[in-house]
Amino acid sequence: IETIFDTLNAKAGIMAVKQVERALARDIPVMLSMTLTDLSGRNLSGHTVEAFWHAVRHAKPLTIGLNCSFGATQLRPHVKTLSEIADCPVMVYPNAGLPNDLGEYDELPEETAQLVGEWARQGQVNVLGGCCGSTPVHIAKIAAAVAGMAPRKLST
Repeated sequence: IETIFDTLNAKAGIMAVKQVERALARDIPVMLSMTLTDLSGRNLSGHTVEAFWHAVRHAKPLTIGLNCSFGATQLRPHVKTLSEIADCPVMVYPNAGLPNDLGEYDELPEETAQLVGEWARQGQVNVLGGCCGSTPVHIAKIAAAVAGMAPRKLST
């Protein structure tokens, strides 16, 4: 369940997965990814990263993360916050910066890789990728930037 801008909709999605689990009599892994809609770090329904985590952690997600939003530069403090509170792997896949006046993304693959690589070097993430504006070259540069780095350690 990704690009979550409304926490209540995310909870409805989680409930739907739980209903399917009961019908199939098996677990279904859930990956959740929140999108921030303002620079204060809130989604459209007004929840902070912390509030979102506490609202959905009961689902025991395979990963919890942030995607889309404003790009890696503006996501930096929110990734740190999420990495400090989540007890599951953290997944982040930002836009390639902010779109320009024509709706294009100007952030070069090397820039994106350097920015998200900081999160890996600081032990804040387990899964990295790219969202809007990312190209296969962006993803290749990200992979190269974090090759050999240890993933974030999970809290116990």
